[in-house]
Amino acid sequence: MKRSVLLCVALGALVSQAAVASPELAKSRNCMACHAVANKVVGPAFKDVAAKYAGDSGAEDRLVQKVLKGGSGAWGPVPMPANAQVTEAEAHTLVKWVLSLK
Repeated sequence: MKRSVLLCVALGALVSQAAVASPELAKSRNCMACHAVANKVVGPAFKDVAAKYAGDSGAEDRLVQKVLKGGSGAWGPVPMPANAQVTEAEAHTLVKWVLSLK
């Protein structure tokens, strides 16, 4: 019983740490140079991205590819450049965080 409780506490700490780390990860990978959580900068607000893709089961994988390879046309004429400094695992973390910002 003690082990189960300790395991739950440890897993909870890891999950909450990952959720808190995402804004810092976004800043450290220069996402915030073009995006903000609540308002459009050069690119769309992260909350707008979350709203657009709410309920879309394939959104995470598609958005991870946009983070890694860049893209254009979904939010207007300004293209999003590829992000070579972001690993695939980091891209998944960032996209999950963005999609949680409803």
